[in-house]
Amino acid sequence: MPDLSIRTTGRAGRITLTRAKALNALTYDMCTQIESVLLDWRSDPAVDLVVIDAEGDRAFCAGGDIAELYAAGMAGNFTYGQTFWHDEYRLNALIAEYPKPIVSLMQGFTMGGGVGLGCHASHRIVCESSQIAMPECGIGLVPDVGGTFLLARAPGQLGAYLGLTAARMGPADAILAGFADIYIPQDCWPELVATLESDAVINALQRASRVPPQGDMSALLPQVDAHFAGEHLSDVVDALRSADTAFAADTLKKIERNAPLSMACTLEILQRLSQGTPTIRTALELEYRFTYRALEQGDLLEGIRAAIIDKDRKPVWKHAIDAVPQTDTTRMLHPLQGAKLDFHEETQP
Repeated sequence: MPDLSIRTTGRAGRITLTRAKALNALTYDMCTQIESVLLDWRSDPAVDLVVIDAEGDRAFCAGGDIAELYAAGMAGNFTYGQTFWHDEYRLNALIAEYPKPIVSLMQGFTMGGGVGLGCHASHRIVCESSQIAMPECGIGLVPDVGGTFLLARAPGQLGAYLGLTAARMGPADAILAGFADIYIPQDCWPELVATLESDAVINALQRASRVPPQGDMSALLPQVDAHFAGEHLSDVVDALRSADTAFAADTLKKIERNAPLSMACTLEILQRLSQGTPTIRTALELEYRFTYRALEQGDLLEGIRAAIIDKDRKPVWKHAIDAVPQTDTTRMLHPLQGAKLDFHEETQP
């Protein structure tokens, strides 16, 4: 398949994304191919571990291919997106629960669907060029592909900040937020992968790890916690508006670009995931309630239009940033009738 290179080399199953010119954006066919081979390798005694990487320097995977979602949605076909997300989320859970080590090597941009592919692996490697983000609220979605599970476990209110602002995480910030584990300079990767292929010794990752360049977010945590502690979007907006700081002004500017309904629902999902002991499946179920409805009832079509179709960057959202009724948030996250995610039950912990 031209978008992927799937093979076994030595003791390793290898999956390489090869759509470098498209920033390795995930298509539906890529998701199903990856799922199929992971299921095969799960019980293959010749495969001790899996390595997922990508060609090109610009991106590991910059997200999903949303142009097709737009075309289908504009034609009134909402089933295409619902099926895509259903099967993609099943893949995300499979990666998170996989019984063998999965090593992801994430250079450049890792966003959206790329987070679902790389950031649920058991061993997540970043390098000097890594930039990880969840920008979904900017197009009328919520952070999905299990991203809310990661955001909910980030320190303090950092997850809310990352989800609402789409702030990009460099390598140190990604490790701080729980989206990555180890920093290894990219020029060390070929030798590292060769060792994994020949010896399947996962400890080779720790031996190759280095201290990442200093990030930005550790110093921002006190301000993030102060402004994002509110339960609702209006609480966050009020806190930012009332603070006379450069951080507050810059952060308010960032979130004012994004879909208010998406941000309100993101906060609601994170609130729910902060209670009890949620799993990635819990997060995916909540995300799917929103994405299932996003094309028909949310702001997704308008968000994609403004971002990649007309490229005017002037979306007209359904709500004002400080006027999202709780009833609308509840409606988007209400349990679905007759449309439930199914997972590979044999991987349930």
